Amino acid sequence: MRGLIYKEFSVFYKCIDRKLIFIVIGFTALLICTAGSYGGLMASILFAMTIGMQNVMSFTSDEKANWKKYQMAMPLSNFAVVAGKYISVICTLGISLLGSLAFMALAGMVYGGVGAGVWKLAFFAAVLIPLLWTGICLPLTYWFGVQPAQAMGMLIIVPVTYLIKYFEDGSGLGEMTVFLSSHLALAIPVTLVLFALSMAVSAAGYGRKR
Repeated sequence: MRGLIYKEFSVFYKCIDRKLIFIVIGFTALLICTAGSYGGLMASILFAMTIGMQNVMSFTSDEKANWKKYQMAMPLSNFAVVAGKYISVICTLGISLLGSLAFMALAGMVYGGVGAGVWKLAFFAAVLIPLLWTGICLPLTYWFGVQPAQAMGMLIIVPVTYLIKYFEDGSGLGEMTVFLSSHLALAIPVTLVLFALSMAVSAAGYGRKR
């Protein structure tokens, strides 16, 4: 089990595209310049979405290596195999949190400090967004394959972008942080329950293919 978790995390790390890194850096610089003291929060959200996306994209590497045939031959239960992937997702939250810390610190240095509420929201976003992303996309991967999951991942971007644009053009990003903070008490348990249920659904999908 530990070896499987290590393998999943290693694949996640090795599948990181350098082009994607440069794109994230470029967008981070743009957000910090245009979103003011909220740039660190916006960058944290973008980075968290990238972490969630990368966890799904790592399946592409498994397909190229024909890993599925070997994986199905391992003396592990369906749930244990899928749990290894989900635990590796939890491990990647550390990367998401470190990125959020760096972005928020940079925004604070540029604009002379960031409010405690924005810091809190950035850290919760760094944890909840990857869990939500994978909680939705991983069952699709285990049941239908990588491409449907990637398509769903692209659809998830739409409401997030619309939400940010709605507040940016209207009442401002400050009101967006108030809105999101007021819904954290609901978002946290919903995301955790969804992630747990997602693992059960994924295990059923994986077992169906064995």
